[in-house]
Amino acid sequence: MAFFSGATGLEIFKEFSIEAAHRLPFVPEDHKCARLHGHSFRIAIHVAGDPDPRLGWVQDFADIGEAFAPIRERLDHHYLNEIPGLENPTSENLCIWIWNELAQVLPMLSRVVVRETCTSGCVYEGPV
Repeated sequence: MAFFSGATGLEIFKEFSIEAAHRLPFVPEDHKCARLHGHSFRIAIHVAGDPDPRLGWVQDFADIGEAFAPIRERLDHHYLNEIPGLENPTSENLCIWIWNELAQVLPMLSRVVVRETCTSGCVYEGPV
């Protein structure tokens, strides 16, 4: 029995946290982000689609976790500026970088959210 008959536009997400250091190399020298500092980043990976009629879910949350695991390993407790493609590791660039790393393994990827503080972050919904 399908409980989700005709359901569309569903989006699920799984959140992760990483600790990482960075600096922004292109801001003025006296800008606080020019200095080496760290964040407790919160990252949400969203996928969208119709629920499977038998299973009742859009995608297994475990699949999202498995897809993100190697990326988390590359980012967590590392200096982001040293990771190829993140030489200027703004939240915006980090969102796009994560999207590009995940897009091939999560075909239903719909958005990446990176929060670098409790009140500041970025949302990327893929190339336009």
